[in-house]
Amino acid sequence: MTTEPLAIDTDADAYLALHRALDEPAADAALSEREREIRAVTRNLVAREVAPRAAQVDATHTFAHESVQALTAAGLGGLVFPRHLGGTDDTNVAYSVAMEEIAAGCAATSLVFMTQMHAAYPILLAGSHDQQQRYIPGLIDGTLYGSISITEPDAGSDVASLTTTATPSAEGWSLSGQKTFITTGDRADVIICFATVDRSLGRKGITAFIVEGAWPGIERGRPFDKMGMHGSGTAELFFDQVAIPHGYLLGGERDGWPIVMSSVVKTRISAAAQGVGLARAAYARSLAVLARQYGAKLPDEQTFALAELRGRILQARLLLHAVARQADRDPAITPGQIGIMKQVCTDLGFQASVEATRILGPYGDLAVLGVERCLRDAKVTQIYDGTNEIQRLLVGRETTRAMQELA
Repeated sequence: MTTEPLAIDTDADAYLALHRALDEPAADAALSEREREIRAVTRNLVAREVAPRAAQVDATHTFAHESVQALTAAGLGGLVFPRHLGGTDDTNVAYSVAMEEIAAGCAATSLVFMTQMHAAYPILLAGSHDQQQRYIPGLIDGTLYGSISITEPDAGSDVASLTTTATPSAEGWSLSGQKTFITTGDRADVIICFATVDRSLGRKGITAFIVEGAWPGIERGRPFDKMGMHGSGTAELFFDQVAIPHGYLLGGERDGWPIVMSSVVKTRISAAAQGVGLARAAYARSLAVLARQYGAKLPDEQTFALAELRGRILQARLLLHAVARQADRDPAITPGQIGIMKQVCTDLGFQASVEATRILGPYGDLAVLGVERCLRDAKVTQIYDGTNEIQRLLVGRETTRAMQELA
């Protein structure tokens, strides 16, 4: 078998034909006509504007600006936002199917794309009318890049341990501290920064602020050199007595924790959709390589392995859609219910990528075929938006409460 790049990287028709062949009627049956339309629009755009750039973006560590701009220009940046702010007022399910398509074409692009929503959503939840009008349309249409700034060197999944501090001043607050592993932090125009106003209060002291990236006192570290997601910058942010005017408080003072907890419903749907998309990409690329190698008749070992992957991807997709639908209907969806989805889907993205490289034998390791990129990109989805160990902890707590009620 030759090792030139797969045609599906650059041939939109080949890409579309392969991914249409992998659609599952059992999953499609639960989608509305509008949700299937969103998927078709996204898939077509990914085939023509995103997937052809993915290998080059990864190899050169180039920020996926052109790919993200193509998505936002098509009106996909505001799927879960109201029309008066430039959105399309679609469902979480529509967003999840779009995210799956983007991640299947280029996971790094999907990471930048979803971070735009992650930065805009807290403003929709808790922002004033002026704040919403000032920032959300730009984050939706891509004229502004955004970041959500939570993680610190000694406070990752434990948000209550934040040490970045906002001290009251005559003009508002003075913000000092350090954040790390901030997606798009190296170029963000709008930063949703979570800080404490009183460390002794733990989570009750957490407060959210809108911080503009050009303000004095903000320094950005160089983007980290990472295993995967090379088209998305991840950097440290340093705040040295950054003056925050009164009008940039998001919600009320000490309202940051509820904003975090409400926002993770969206962010964990994003990560779960990435997991499904990456699993599907690894499966599709393996199928394309094996078809080139063996033709229409595959050896039994590969046939059985692909059958196992197909079933697991369908299961994860059904779970993703079901939980996203639940989030559409029930604002009181629990952290454990969201956590099951995030953990299962992102674990699958990594495990399916590992299995795909195994199925391909010596070819699985070749960067030119793109399967190993799925593996590298998938690993971080198990870590961000709450590590999968944290998700298991949240699920376990709900299980424990259920057992106590039965005792």
